[in-house]
Amino acid sequence: MKPRWRFYVVGFLVLMGFDTLSQLCFKLTAMHAEPFATDLAWLLRVAHSPWVYGAIAGYLGAFVTYMSLLKHAPVGPAFAASHLNVVSVLILSAWLLREHLSLPQLGGAVLIVLGILVLAGAEQDDGHHTAH
Repeated sequence: MKPRWRFYVVGFLVLMGFDTLSQLCFKLTAMHAEPFATDLAWLLRVAHSPWVYGAIAGYLGAFVTYMSLLKHAPVGPAFAASHLNVVSVLILSAWLLREHLSLPQLGGAVLIVLGILVLAGAEQDDGHHTAH
C-alpha cells in the first residue's frame, strides 16, 4: 500500500470516528432533553446535556479532518467515503443504543460500502491511465 493510501485510510477512519461521535452524541442529547418542545426549557435541557458538547466537538473534528483530506484526496471518492458514517452510526446505534436493524437498512449499508469501493477503484484506474 502506497504511503498516500495509508494517509487516506487513516484520515477517513478519523473522519468516520468524528462523524460517528457527532451523530451518536446528538441522539443521546435528544434522549436527555426529552420531551421535545419548541420552548426555552427544552433549549436549556439541550444546553445542559453533556452529550451536546461531544456532538459539537465531533463536528469540529470532522470539519478539520475533512478539509485536510480534501487538500490531498480526489473529491469524488472523498465525498463518498465521508458518508461511511451512515454505516458506522447504524452499527453502533444497534450495539450501544439497542436500536433495531432492518433488512433494508443493512442492504443500504452494504450498497454504501460497495459504492465507495467502486468510486475508489474507478479513481485509482483513472490515475493509472493518465500517468502513462
